[in-house]
Amino acid sequence: MLHSLIEWIVRTSGQLGYPGIVALMFLESSFFPFPSEVVIPPAGYLAAKGEMDLGMVIFSGILGSLLGALFNYWISLRVGRPFFERYGRFFLVSQGALQKAERFFDQHGHITTFVGRLLPGIRQYISLPAGVARMNLCLFCLFTAFGAGIWVVILALVGYWVGNNEEMVSTYLNRIAILTIIFSFLIVLFYIKARRWRRRTGL
Repeated sequence: MLHSLIEWIVRTSGQLGYPGIVALMFLESSFFPFPSEVVIPPAGYLAAKGEMDLGMVIFSGILGSLLGALFNYWISLRVGRPFFERYGRFFLVSQGALQKAERFFDQHGHITTFVGRLLPGIRQYISLPAGVARMNLCLFCLFTAFGAGIWVVILALVGYWVGNNEEMVSTYLNRIAILTIIFSFLIVLFYIKARRWRRRTGL
């Protein structure tokens, strides 16, 4: 089943080209459970064969990820925010909680969005609380593109170097996912320590 799906992705990428990558990554970055791991590596493989350009594959992947994240942000802002304002008390979400979420994303939205885009199972949904909390849109786009860009580059390079060997791609991605989680933890730890140091020194 997975082999057939990957073959279909390769064919789709080859036929639809870069717009196909954008569309598939838009789905991956929004509500739809469509893993980027079966989109970008096959496109990287096509780049290794000379049928696509690696830079354009990466650009298309980042663009699709950003558009999908903006879709989630807009949905949560237009629908989620009014919903919680009206019915939040039934879900133990008060106006005070919404205001705290806003303050949190005002202060920490950049690092939260960036790290969230690196974590499996979270990257697709980090846009939702950002939209509800009305995070600054420019910062949201910047750190979404930054975090998504790192992941897309990794996936593209794995596909470029490993090719269409499913077992090797899976092995590399599993190891990279673990390293990414550790890297994200270190970033958060550094961020916390840096803020504490700034408070102590008054800088």
